[in-house]
Amino acid sequence: MRDSIEGVSTVVCPLCGQRDAGHFCRDRRGDYYRCGRCHLVFVPPALFPSAAQEKAEYDRHRNDPRDPGYRRFHGRLFQPLQQRLAPGSEGLDFGCGPASALAAMLREAGHRLALYDRFYAHQPEVLRREYDFITATEVVEHLHRPDAVLQQLWSSLRPGGILGLMTKLVRDREAFASWHYKNDPTHVVFFSRPTFTWLAAKWHAGVEFIGQDVILLSKATRASGQTDPR
Repeated sequence: MRDSIEGVSTVVCPLCGQRDAGHFCRDRRGDYYRCGRCHLVFVPPALFPSAAQEKAEYDRHRNDPRDPGYRRFHGRLFQPLQQRLAPGSEGLDFGCGPASALAAMLREAGHRLALYDRFYAHQPEVLRREYDFITATEVVEHLHRPDAVLQQLWSSLRPGGILGLMTKLVRDREAFASWHYKNDPTHVVFFSRPTFTWLAAKWHAGVEFIGQDVILLSKATRASGQTDPR
């Protein structure tokens, strides 16, 4: 995001609002910036795809929830999340797409799932409820307003709840320059371990990094003020 103070153009981080994010990388797509506070890497709004362009890109995906390979992919989040959930927990799969393998797996495990997707399951009413857990698989890198969306999801978690995310993480400038992940035109923000550590501190949350791309953020319980160790 760009802002202007006394005629001077600045780049504003879309996650924490810090001004004067530093230039991080440039490729054929354009410029990428990195926030000095939360370490988010992002493209300016001028490079955001339109809603029609986003939908066209997502429509190209042909993911079958019954496909074993697709299930193995989602299993990277499903397995650690399932180990931490109480039986019959109530959850939301945010950004579920047209057919969610993760939702199917969680339902098969006995949990109740609501679905939301801007294009494929646009049910705003589910965002006004509270949940024991919320999942977002390969979603957060698409967010044009990560501050507002992530705060909304966090506010929808009950005390002791878990926000389970899957997204590829930025390592360093050199790796980023040749990273295929940034070449998807719908990927506009890129998180790293320091970014999620910053977010956990802001929310007074527990954070776990599992493998290369799974992040679990745990909300404190009201009774103890500590994260729920389930």
